[in-house]
Amino acid sequence: MSTFILAFVFFLVVVLAMAVGYIFQQKTIAGSCGGLGALGISKACDCPEPCDRKKARLEKEELRQKKLAEWKENQIL
Repeated sequence: MSTFILAFVFFLVVVLAMAVGYIFQQKTIAGSCGGLGALGISKACDCPEPCDRKKARLEKEELRQKKLAEWKENQIL
C-alpha cells in the first residue's frame, strides 16, 4: 500500500511542477510538430470569414495593442 501512496505523491508532485511551469511561462500549449501553424494555415475550417469568437478575440487584441501603443507614447522616462 505504501508503494501506491508513494507513486501517487510522486505523480502529484510532477503534475504540480508542470502546472507551476505553465503558469509562469504564460505560453500556449503546443504540440511538438507545431500543428497547422507550422504549415502556414491560420484556421482549420474553410469559412470565408472568422467566427464570432475569433472576431471578438481579434478586436480585444487590437484594443490591447492600441492601449499599449498609447501607454508607450505617454510614458515618461
